Amino acid sequence: MLLLTCPNCGVAAEETELAPGGEAHLKRVGPGSEDADFEGYLFLRKNPKGVHFERWRHANGCGKWFHAARCTVTLEVFGTYSAQTTEPPKDILLKIDDKRPGWRG
Repeated sequence: MLLLTCPNCGVAAEETELAPGGEAHLKRVGPGSEDADFEGYLFLRKNPKGVHFERWRHANGCGKWFHAARCTVTLEVFGTYSAQTTEPPKDILLKIDDKRPGWRG
């Protein structure tokens, strides 16, 4: 069972209390964008075997969105952080580097 700690309310929640929101840190496109850019935003997502950054919502708790860094193979969670963060925090990246050298490929 995947267990994530919501950085907004501090509750450690099982995945049944959360709602997945897909890949984190995507550049959103809006009206007036090129068709190829909009297609990329909607359909072209990473699906890595290993380290991945995702969006989650604490659906049965505070209801707020947050990001999580985890391994898709082992379900190991490296950390969670605010959804308003535009890139993964350095402390989480260093933690991943320590446990998975060369993961950035």
